Amino acid sequence: MITGASAGIGEPCARTFAQDGYKLLLVARRGNRLDQLAKELIAAFDIECKIIELDVRDKGQVKESWNNLPKQWQEIDVLINNAGLSQGLDPIDEGDWDDWDRMIDTNIKGLLYISRMVLPGMKERKRGHVVNIGSIAAKEVYPKGNVYCATKHAVDSLSKAMRIDLLPFSVKVSTIHPGAVETEFSIVRFKGDAERAEQVYQGFDPLLANDIADAVSYVVSRPKHVNINELLIMPTAQANGTMFHRK
Repeated sequence: MITGASAGIGEPCARTFAQDGYKLLLVARRGNRLDQLAKELIAAFDIECKIIELDVRDKGQVKESWNNLPKQWQEIDVLINNAGLSQGLDPIDEGDWDDWDRMIDTNIKGLLYISRMVLPGMKERKRGHVVNIGSIAAKEVYPKGNVYCATKHAVDSLSKAMRIDLLPFSVKVSTIHPGAVETEFSIVRFKGDAERAEQVYQGFDPLLANDIADAVSYVVSRPKHVNINELLIMPTAQANGTMFHRK
């Protein structure tokens, strides 16, 4: 099960796991893109694939979608909590309240809602793997990143808490923390301002979404007795949350 599967890091994760022969349950808000991706993966890799058009912020919709799934599709072996976003880049005293709500509702509450549906089954079956997509913002706080950084710090904390609570049930929990990845992230952050978004990645080679999908595949493919708690993955040209070597 992959949330935010229609774009960004989620889409190459879907392609990677399809290539590995997994049945895929793909979740995202943009149903048309999900449908196109599912058809492409089924044709290319002869896998079973089901889509759910869903906004993870909507608790009622999450519950309804999950409860309407056939039983066999509720038996999730790998959950990739990828859905997430940033909105705005403002000092905290000038922040947009709606931006704050959207980040908190997606990055924290959305992750919790999906996990709350999936984890009881993993616990009962005494197997499963949760991979939460975090960020360098989960490890550092940078100027004007205030609430986004807070939400990703929460993802980091929740991942550690999941690991403790699920330890007796052999359910693995991992977190992948990327640095600068060139996806729709900055376009979403700047609300469609493509020129401003492009400037974020100028002068250096950022990570690609495929790089993170490779890392997720590596983490999930470890032997049963091995859990990768977390990975922090940076472009060679990035030292921390704010320092870049730009040519």
